[in-house]
Formats: sequence, C-alpha cells, structure tokens
Amino acid sequence: MTTPYSGIPLPPASSTADFLGSVPIFSGLDQTELQRFAELTREKFFPKGSVILFENDPGDALYVVRNGRVKVVLVGEDGREVILSVLGVGQHFGELSLIDDQPRSAHVIAMEDSHLLVLRREDFRRRVEASPAVAWALLTELSRRIRRADEKIGGLVLLDVPGRIARLLLDLAEQGDSPTIEKALTHQTIAQMIGASRETVSRAMKDFQDAGWVTVVRRRITIANFEALRRRAQARV
Repeated sequence: MTTPYSGIPLPPASSTADFLGSVPIFSGLDQTELQRFAELTREKFFPKGSVILFENDPGDALYVVRNGRVKVVLVGEDGREVILSVLGVGQHFGELSLIDDQPRSAHVIAMEDSHLLVLRREDFRRRVEASPAVAWALLTELSRRIRRADEKIGGLVLLDVPGRIARLLLDLAEQGDSPTIEKALTHQTIAQMIGASRETVSRAMKDFQDAGWVTVVRRRITIANFEALRRRAQARV
C-alpha cells in the first residue's frame, strides 16, 4: 500500500506506533495503547507549497508531521504572510480543535514534500477517555505553547529586530537540542516569523556573522556564541 500521490509505501502499524511514542502527547503511553492509536491514524501526502488546512476550515482532526516541514500562517488581506510557527517531524497541529470544536485559526502550508499522520477527533476522544495520560500530555503541550506565545508577543513588543532574531535562533536551537538549526531558513522566512522586512533581517544576520555569533552554510545556521545571542535577546528597545 502506498501513500496517495507519493508512490512511497505506507509504514506498517507497528512502526507508526513506534513513531507516535516519540511524539510528546503520546510518549507516556505503553506499546499496546500506542498500537491502538496507530491503527486509527491514516497517512496523507502533501507536496511542497500545497495548503493542508485553510483558516476557518472545520476542526475535525489532529495532524502529526511524519516527514517534512509545514508552516502555520496568518494571511492578511494584502496577501502578506505572518508565520506563527514552523513544525517539523514529530510536531503536531490541530490540537485545539480536539477540545473546542471550533474552526481552524490559521492556514497550514507544506514548506516541503510532507507526510502527515491524521487522527480524527472522534477517534482521538474515544481513546483519550480510555487513556487519561493522553489528556494530561495534551494539557501540558497546550500550556507550553501558551507560554511560548506569551514570550513571542513580549518579544515583538519589547525587542528590536536583531533582538527578535536572536530570540528566534535560540528557541530553534533549543528545540533541536543542537547549536545547528538543521532545517534551512531563508531570510524571508525569518522575517515572516518575527514581523520584520527581509532586508532588515539580512542586515542583522550579516552583523551576527561578522561578530562571530553565528555561522551560515547553505542556509543552515549554527550558533557559535550562545551567551552573546542571549544578551542580545534580552536587550530592550
């Protein structure tokens, strides 16, 4: 059996269960329960640039990134994008709809060819009723995201553009537990994530490189001086 449109074989349920075990909201479950969730998921393929969800679509499923990368965006009337988050392997979206039954709050677009695991709300709720550990893990994840949203809002208000870039790079390195941010980031993407112009981001990144704070090879950014970036991320405007 292959994934629709991709020609890539779907993984067996057992490997899907193992993968779900690496996802924070499922990681506290035993193998039997992971297997049950795996049997309820289906895998969908989205080519680069395709819209996975539109804002205001019905919220009827949880999505987990199995392969690839997606961005969660708001689009203004003038077509300008603001990137709320970039999600990679093991990260998920759509969890709010599992709770409040409200429409989607943003667009989700594939940044590269991506495979997603999809779990319908009804199936998820039935399993949660039998596995309270998943409910607690979901609450923990939502709390973490709210805290990070508060930090981002504070950064947009209190930090200048170089400070916002420094904060973003530190956050991405922390998420990957590595000084190198593995996924390539264009200056345009960074600009859309922090609410700035591409030109301003390019100037700030050049300053960071000239100062020896970061190195960039093929759009992969490596932090060379964490302490300097931390100080810059704390400087108030």
